Amino acid sequence: MGNVMRKGVMTVSIIFFSMIIAYGLLATAPQPEQIEPEEVATAIRVLKIEKQAIRLEVLSQGSVLPRIQSELIPEVSGRVKWMSPNLVSGGYFEKDEILLSIDDRDYRSSVARGEAGVTRAKAEDEHARFELRRMQELVKNKLTSQSTLENTLRGQRIAEATLLDARIALEQAQRDLSRTEIRAPYEGLVRTERVDLGQFVTRGQSVASIYASDSVEVRLPVADRQLAYLDLPLGYRGELTEELSPEVMLSTTYGGQRYEWIGRLVRTEAEIDSKSRMVNAVVRVENKTNSGQPPLPIGLFVAASIKGRIVDNIVSLPRAALRNQNQVLVVDKDNRLRYRPVNVMRFEKDNVIISAGLEDGEIVNISPIQMVIDGMRVEPIFADPGDS
Repeated sequence: MGNVMRKGVMTVSIIFFSMIIAYGLLATAPQPEQIEPEEVATAIRVLKIEKQAIRLEVLSQGSVLPRIQSELIPEVSGRVKWMSPNLVSGGYFEKDEILLSIDDRDYRSSVARGEAGVTRAKAEDEHARFELRRMQELVKNKLTSQSTLENTLRGQRIAEATLLDARIALEQAQRDLSRTEIRAPYEGLVRTERVDLGQFVTRGQSVASIYASDSVEVRLPVADRQLAYLDLPLGYRGELTEELSPEVMLSTTYGGQRYEWIGRLVRTEAEIDSKSRMVNAVVRVENKTNSGQPPLPIGLFVAASIKGRIVDNIVSLPRAALRNQNQVLVVDKDNRLRYRPVNVMRFEKDNVIISAGLEDGEIVNISPIQMVIDGMRVEPIFADPGDS
């Protein structure tokens, strides 16, 4: 029993003295040198802010439509005796060119009858005038009664009216004869034709659809909020004056080749779509033969860029510079990133247009950094504005 007690006391004493020695070693051990880690600066691409005046643009698209489109309708009835070779779908014609001829034999007969009627009425009128002068002399010499003169005057007036009626009938017959030749009202193209040689056509029957080729129009839907960029007067009636009419660039790719045309916004349609809040702007393009560009074909789908008003003190940045819809990252004088709220005016192609919140000379980040901490150190690398 005594041996067990001695062994236990010795074990406890050894452990105790070992702890004292370990504590002493730790207390007297040299302290390691404390080295603070150096902050690593992240390299980013930046742009230096330069406010400028820019011309706003409104983008839209639409299809080419005829400016003037008509239905070719005969004003007389008859059998078609001749058709122009240009009276086919896609055919080109000049102004006043004869497109269709109707058998005119009946109308020539009507003209001949009208001429005969005028000759007869003229003879009756001359006779009535002679009789009136004779009766006036007789009444003056008191050789006949006043009532006889009045009857003669009545007959002369009837003869005069008959002559006038005959002349009007002749003019009508001559007009109907001239209408047997259907002429083009303007220079243009045939859209569709609905008549054949030998077919009997009636007055009021459409035989073809034609349209003018000197100019075409494009209807472009524009959001009402974008009209502020164009400075178009609300409720303006009629076509815009040249000073108010903005220039429009139309473009398309057809057959693997890109084409461009210059037009003018000539008017806006009176109604605003209550659902889409869109206004249709009408652009007119003159199809000039010496412009070096092919004429705009009807039905072609084109993209449009409408030149808007010029605004001052504007900053244009790549879209990658925008954070949280209305913030950008500005590099301060200590090369640290700071969030800055800005006023976004609009998005335009690959850029964002900022109207307020930035000043000349400030540096803005344009790199798409994933993790951003306000105040983090960066190493700015200035980018070429043309490459941003």
